[in-house]
Formats: sequence, structure tokens, C-alpha cells
Amino acid sequence: MPLSELKQFLGCSTPKAWVELALQQQDILLIDHAHCEKKAASTAMQLMFRHPTRAGLLTKMSRLAKEELLHFDQVCRIMRKRGIVYDHLEASRYVGGLRKLVRTHEPAKLMDTLIVGAFVEARSCERFEALVPFLDAELAKFYSSLLKSEARHYQDYLQLAKQVAQESGAAGLSDYAQRITMIRELESELIESEDFQFRFHSGIPVIPV
Repeated sequence: MPLSELKQFLGCSTPKAWVELALQQQDILLIDHAHCEKKAASTAMQLMFRHPTRAGLLTKMSRLAKEELLHFDQVCRIMRKRGIVYDHLEASRYVGGLRKLVRTHEPAKLMDTLIVGAFVEARSCERFEALVPFLDAELAKFYSSLLKSEARHYQDYLQLAKQVAQESGAAGLSDYAQRITMIRELESELIESEDFQFRFHSGIPVIPV
């Protein structure tokens, strides 16, 4: 899939200021990246347990969970080579902010969760690409290798969300389109607003005085 389609799905590009700070704080970038991969695998597993009768979801989420855990292991190996200790980090406001829009009743909850997953994967992919030209050879090669899988994960989440919407006919598809627009607006706001905390999905960095 061309990344242009993925970028069009997103409402904005990663601010240059975030890229500049990420290059200065690569230790935190890698630690938080590892946390993101582990959380992504956990989310996929949770969806599998909550929706055991959805065969398509089980297939896609099983594959996604395996890939995210592989990526987690790869990030940790790079960190060990660089003497970076994998440690606890306070979560960013990003995913928590997006999940505030997830409704509590089914099947709306599942559809919203899947759309949020699509935005998270799309943003991750867009940020990998933004960083690659400025990284050392090892990290640039690794992040470049992630682009294809992250783009596919975005597609998988969006495809599954659309399938859930289609179960409710035209009304479901209309709701699906509206939810994408709503979540896109919030996602862009989180990325383009000031953020005092640097993380893989944080907003425009503000350096405390």
C-alpha cells in the first residue's frame, strides 16, 4: 500500500519539532517504542479474547500480536546493544485520549476500538518514515523494515472496523464514516498541541523553563 494513502487517512503530519526532539532523546524514543509494541500485542490479544466468534478478527489479530511481539524483541535487542535499560515509562496522553471517544456498548465499542487501532498504527508508520532519513544506519534500516507491517496493521484494523459497520447496513456505514472523522480530529489535536512529555506518540514538545 502506498504510504500516501495512509498519510491521507491521518489529519496531519508529524511536527518537525517532534522529530528534532526524538533525535535528541533516542533513549526515551526506543524505550517508549518497546512499550508501544508490547501494548499493541496486548490490545490484539484482548480483542481475540473478547470476540472469540469473529473468525476474521481472530486471524488478523493473531498475526498482528505475533508481529508486535517480534518487534518488541527487536527493539529490546537494539537497546541492549546500545546500553539502554528497558524501564517503566509513564504512558503518554495519546492512546488514552483517543480511547475516551470509544463508546461503551457493542458493536459500537468494537468498531471504535478498531478505528482507534487504525489511527495508532498509521501514526506509528508515519513517524517511522519521518525519522528514517536522520537516524544512524542500524536504526534507519530497522525502522524502514517496520513500515510495511505497520501499514498493513492499519489496513487490518480499518478493514475489521468496516466489517463491523456493515453488519448494521447503511446506518452502520454512515456511523463508521462519522467516527473516523471524529477520531481523526482528536488525533490531529493530540499530535499538533503542545506536550510537556516526550513519547513516541506525543505532541509538539514544550521544554519546561
